[in-house]
Order: sequence, then structure tokens, then C-alpha cells
Amino acid sequence: MGKLMKKKWEINLVLGLSLVSFIVYLIKDLIFHDLRAILSDLLSQIAFLPIYILLSTLVIDSLLSRREKGQRVKKLNMVIGAFFSESGVELLQSLTKFDRTSEETARQILLDNWPKKVERMKIWLGKDGVQINSRASELEKLNEKLLGKREFLLRMLENPNLLEHESFTELLWAVFHLTEELASRLDLTHLSEADYHHFSGDIERAYKLLIFEWLTYMIHLEKDYPYLFSYAARTNPFDPNAQAEISLADLN
Repeated sequence: MGKLMKKKWEINLVLGLSLVSFIVYLIKDLIFHDLRAILSDLLSQIAFLPIYILLSTLVIDSLLSRREKGQRVKKLNMVIGAFFSESGVELLQSLTKFDRTSEETARQILLDNWPKKVERMKIWLGKDGVQINSRASELEKLNEKLLGKREFLLRMLENPNLLEHESFTELLWAVFHLTEELASRLDLTHLSEADYHHFSGDIERAYKLLIFEWLTYMIHLEKDYPYLFSYAARTNPFDPNAQAEISLADLN
């Protein structure tokens, strides 16, 4: 029924506009009495119509695509922001405890401005700078924390906006896989060497992806939301002196 009404409305629109055009040309003929000139003018306009449609379509489609892309990116960044506010930053703090080179990792991140941090971390992580040891902290506490966020992670994975962000989706799958692996062990205090080695790999995968996504998100905040960036920078999980309270140094 809805499609029929829409079709009828479109037909009425076409007929109405055609009738208006005919009346205008009729009035023009009655006033100027030059049917030949009117037909010549009409044919010229019809000849230009395909070019006009082509140009209009390209420009309008380009503008609409750009606008839609901007809206999708904005929605996506809102989802990513919710992830880091709810669990991402807390998870970074937990996984850092398994990084035997955490002090050097933090130093690499705290150097330079934010855009340069991403390139610096690519070099650092590419050289196997991060050394994860699943024995370095308590897997039981990590398991409890991840299980507490499990439902939230599942809702994130169900979000259709994330389908366009492959790296962030990969991060969620890495975290979710680590959650499943930890939850499947009956006793995380007595594991085989193979299990410890496996968990080191799972933690490293999630940790590296988490660092990159967090840095990228921080760059987005610095550019588009300075007030949100101010808080996120003050509570930087890699800064040992981080605090939410604002000091005089922050104001200068």
C-alpha cells in the first residue's frame, strides 16, 4: 500500500510539472507568437539536460557521500569513545602489568606529539619492543575483569557501525578471544608451559591493537574535541604521574 501511494505521488508530480511547463510555453507563444523560436529554445534545453543531470548527479552524489561518510565516522568515534570510557583504558592498565618492558613502552608513548606517537609505536612494536609474559601478573584478576565486560564487548561486536572499521573490530575480536580462553581454564594459577606461552601471545595481540586504537582515538579527540582530550590526556594510563585534577601547569 505504501509503495502504491508513493508511486501515485510520483506520477502526479510528473504530470503536474509537465502541465506547468506546457502552460508556460503556451503563454509564451500567445505573447510572442513565435512557435519556431520556442521550439528551438526547448530543443536546446533538452539537449543540455543530460549534461545538467550528469553534472548535478556527480556533484550531489559527491557531497552526499562526503556528508554520509562524515556522519558514519562521527558515530564510529562515539562508539570507540564509549569503549575506552567503559573498559578500554582500564584494560590497557591491566594488560600493561604483563609487559616486562612497560616502562620503555610508556616512555615511547609519552615522547613527541600525538600524531608522531603512532609512528613511533609502529617502530617500537615492530622491533618486538613489547615483551609480554603471562606469568608477570595475575591471570585470575584479568579473567574477572574481562568477564565483567563480556556483555559489553558482545554488544560492541553487534554494532553495525563497526563493520567499516576493520582494525577496531580486530581489536574487539582479540579481546573477546582472550576472554574466552581465560574463562575456559578451570584453574589459572596452575597452567602448563604451553598455556602460559599461549596466553602471552593472546595478551600481546590484544595489547598491541589496544595501544594503536587508543593512540588513534586520542588524535581524534585532540583535533575535534579538545575538552574530552584534556581529560583523556590527564588520565593517560601510560603516565605514572597522571591525575584527573587540574594543576597550574596544565593551564599554562
